[in-house]
Amino acid sequence: MIYIGLTGWGDHDSLSIDKIPNRDKLKVYGAHFPAVEVDASFYAIQPKRNIEKWVAETPSSFQFVVKAYQGMTGHQRGEIPFDSKKEMFAAFRDSLEGFQKSGKLTMALFQFPPWFDCKRENVNYLRWCKAEMGDIPVAIEFRNQSWYRPNMVQQTLEFLQKEGWIHTVCDEPQAGEGSIPLVLHATHPDKTLVRFHGRNIHGWQKPASGVNWREVRYLYRYNKEELADWVEKIRILEKQSKDVYVLFNNNSGGDAADNAKQFIDLLGVTYEGLAPKQLGLF
Repeated sequence: MIYIGLTGWGDHDSLSIDKIPNRDKLKVYGAHFPAVEVDASFYAIQPKRNIEKWVAETPSSFQFVVKAYQGMTGHQRGEIPFDSKKEMFAAFRDSLEGFQKSGKLTMALFQFPPWFDCKRENVNYLRWCKAEMGDIPVAIEFRNQSWYRPNMVQQTLEFLQKEGWIHTVCDEPQAGEGSIPLVLHATHPDKTLVRFHGRNIHGWQKPASGVNWREVRYLYRYNKEELADWVEKIRILEKQSKDVYVLFNNNSGGDAADNAKQFIDLLGVTYEGLAPKQLGLF
């Protein structure tokens, strides 16, 4: 099955989410898409009450991709409130319990930064991460080209397959060492993740000054021809994995929801069991 969704559920104006209270935004989102990426977990490990709320207000078949906490992938923006990596991983695993019990956790996503390059130290860390996560499905997204150089790409894919990592296939600008090429290959028989970041090559690399980089990095709207070109690519991945999860992250200009809906139409996908289109009065 192909699950199509967005990264986050609060900023998609074309879904009229901007017109409703924050507490109801996920309910509205669930009327449009069967899956979502939880980004809040990257900035802070979420309290269980949040997860319980999100689980309760989404349909029974809804799926969450939960982004790993920043300290687990080496971003560390600000102070990390844990004494050790093991404590951090334990807290993150514990936070996922509500998702797991409900059957709504499809995977945890480890997105590593551009400086996480292909070397023995980092390969060993990936083995440690996978062991710490136990039986929780884990996806990996690299942002350093060294993992996919011609002399390394086959070894990288074989390593991910052997260790049980779900490969994240990315559509993104080709902007040097801090971007990765399109590698249309699944490493897990059950799940593959695809993330659409847009193709804004000029906004992809962080500028020295003068521009709010995070507001322009994902500023891109895919045209119909670009999306149509991806239909066959998804069909290829479908033959390699039971389920393919497609997330649109090109939302600096509010384009992700519209592009995701276009892609649903191009694929001819229909979803049963979405949330009601209209919220009740109470």
